[in-house]
Amino acid sequence: MAPRAYWKGTLKLSLVSCPVALYPATTAAEKTRFHMINRETGNRLKQQMVDSETGDVVESDQKGRGYELRKGKYVEIEPEELEAVQIESNHTIDIESFVPSEEIDQRYLNHPYYIAPDGKAAVDAFAVIRDAMKDQDRVALAKIVLTNREHIIAIEPLGKGLLGTTLRFPYELRDEDEFFGDIKSPKITKDMVELAGHILHTKAAHFDPSKFKDEYETALKALVKRKASGKTIKLPEPEERPSNVVSLMDALKQSLKGGGRGKKSAAKSHARRATGRRPAAKKAHRSTARQRKAG
Repeated sequence: MAPRAYWKGTLKLSLVSCPVALYPATTAAEKTRFHMINRETGNRLKQQMVDSETGDVVESDQKGRGYELRKGKYVEIEPEELEAVQIESNHTIDIESFVPSEEIDQRYLNHPYYIAPDGKAAVDAFAVIRDAMKDQDRVALAKIVLTNREHIIAIEPLGKGLLGTTLRFPYELRDEDEFFGDIKSPKITKDMVELAGHILHTKAAHFDPSKFKDEYETALKALVKRKASGKTIKLPEPEERPSNVVSLMDALKQSLKGGGRGKKSAAKSHARRATGRRPAAKKAHRSTARQRKAG
């Protein structure tokens, strides 16, 4: 079954236009998720909204939106007032300009989407826009309205289709000087820099995301599987922390000799966490309600 489109509309380049569909390029469906449960009954917990002052449960018809003007003082915003300022989508991606891809600061990149032609009649115009962008080697910037908010979207060719990535606005980025301003500029010898360069050279590779392994997710799945089958969960022995390195030069030299030793030890560490060596303590007793649910 074909995936369901997140958004449908028209892609426009001057007088050339074609119907397109947007599909989220990422998914979290495979990630392990947990629910909050009652330890005594094994039942799932339900969240409720509670008044912060009175402690009373607030029913759905009493819930509203408020903006905090100052500590504890809110101005209430009505739903119809929010609707009045929402931008109505014209379902059009109107390309405004083309920029070199290297000029786009990666901090602005937000959510990626696949853009595909919507219907057979759209294929020709879509291919013209896509191939023209390939020839120019530039990224298109356009505006799009998603969930009542206007976004800037960067569009570039990707295989037979297009990749659209929404961009953050400048006010969403923090100033790097707040974090880097206090970093000192120590005097580093040329030998140290050259040694570090040799280490970089020994680790040179090409970007290959197929080699990315989410070892924590793998360990989570193994944990759930073992627990569901009734097996004992074993905990690993705590690892000793390495002592502080006294000499930076010695550390560089040892790193150059050691090669990928650190990567192997990290993998072994993850394996130990998944299987472990120390048995977990068992509960003295379980409630009658939980035993009934398990049965």
